[in-house]
Amino acid sequence: MVVNPHDGAATTQSTGRLLVALVVGGITAIMDTTIVAIGMHTLTEALHAPVSTLQWVSTGYLLALAVAIPFVSWAQTRFGGKRLWLFALGLFTVSSALCALSWSAASLIAFRVLQGFGGGIMFPLMQTLVMQHVDRRGMTRAMANVSLPIALGPIIGPVLGGVVLNWLSWHWLFLINVPIGVVGWVLAMAFITDDRPRPAAGHPRLDLVGAVLLSLALAGMLYGLSNAYDVGGFHRADVLVPALVGLALLAGFVAWARRRGSRALIDVRLLAVRSVRVSSVTLTLVGATLFSANFLLPLYFQSLRGYDALNAALLLIPQGIGSQLSRFIVSSLVARFGPRLTAVAGLLISAAATVPFALAGTDTGLWLLGTVLFVRGFGMGVVLIPIMTGAYVDIAREHMPHASAITRIVQQLGGAFGTALVAVALTSRASTARPRDGFDAAFWWTIAMTLAAAVAALFLAPDERPTAERTDATPASRQPAIVAAGD
Repeated sequence: MVVNPHDGAATTQSTGRLLVALVVGGITAIMDTTIVAIGMHTLTEALHAPVSTLQWVSTGYLLALAVAIPFVSWAQTRFGGKRLWLFALGLFTVSSALCALSWSAASLIAFRVLQGFGGGIMFPLMQTLVMQHVDRRGMTRAMANVSLPIALGPIIGPVLGGVVLNWLSWHWLFLINVPIGVVGWVLAMAFITDDRPRPAAGHPRLDLVGAVLLSLALAGMLYGLSNAYDVGGFHRADVLVPALVGLALLAGFVAWARRRGSRALIDVRLLAVRSVRVSSVTLTLVGATLFSANFLLPLYFQSLRGYDALNAALLLIPQGIGSQLSRFIVSSLVARFGPRLTAVAGLLISAAATVPFALAGTDTGLWLLGTVLFVRGFGMGVVLIPIMTGAYVDIAREHMPHASAITRIVQQLGGAFGTALVAVALTSRASTARPRDGFDAAFWWTIAMTLAAAVAALFLAPDERPTAERTDATPASRQPAIVAAGD
């Protein structure tokens, strides 16, 4: 039985073991994205397929990941968090082995879709399991720990990918996940509490209409945005049509979910809670900032500065170090200054540290760029924790899976839009004579999105306490409407 996270009974030891199990398993899915991205050129040669086909190795993974997210809250209630985690990690690990055994581009794409589905379950479930396990005072520190794979993946992934491609075959881009996944699965069996629902509680029915609407909506919007990279940008029919259809389906899902209430696939009434709403808006913009920068920075070092993939990955390490160091002090910063001031300061620092890249050329000193990357990583590391934690402050434990799904979905959508935006800026402004112009424009767009996120973060709660200073023992009449509502 899961320890009630709000009765103070969760021990440091049990929480530590839970975090170890989740971090070891979760890092495979985060790391996989960056490893595969760096090996795309090798895959096109090894599988004798054009880039237009092989891009679905990444696109299919991301679409499956996004489509899986909405099902997590229902599946956790139906099967329990531990069993769902074991299924997702097992699916991801087996799919990784199948990817390594792929005999063609089509088979690799199919197995990558399976991988994406497993990863899409793992990402929001990691947050939910930890947030449900700790009391409110420990949320910031726990979130800093469970988000460790998000910070480590972009550091370790490109470096490992470069090492693999230099000394091993492409199959090891995927095989490297297998031993880590197996260890993570064993740790999860030992350390995650069995929380399967009691038979007497009944089994919640899957909201099939909501599942169809939301899955197609996310697939349409993400697919449309992924096509914006080509010539024509956002004006292309294969961008506008699927994106607008997806947006219409999303509106339809919201209308349907409002009628269904707690029986919906995702309870959108949570957006009526200020902390969830503000965190979701801010995370949309933060996702745009993070994804766009992760897209631009390696390209800057490879396309404009002429470094190979491995050296470009090594040059990005200072950003990862800064992000890691921020995790040692972020809980103290939030406790002293509050999540609002911490998040806004982190975003402003990140924006300022991106400016040198908007002004940099082909001869800008690497020491300067390494220093600002360290500062930028520190700023972004400080940002994510208080904003992500803020979504859980004013809701009861049973609503946390829905909050995790909402925040993860908006990050994915924001990230897809931000990446598409800078890609369009990069291609539309670049020229044969001055390719630097495209990077200048793209980095200025990244800075603008970071500043927009800082404005949104101004609406976060000024401290870590619930806005009504409630606990789970507070009468329902004093809780936010969504928490008291029931069907």
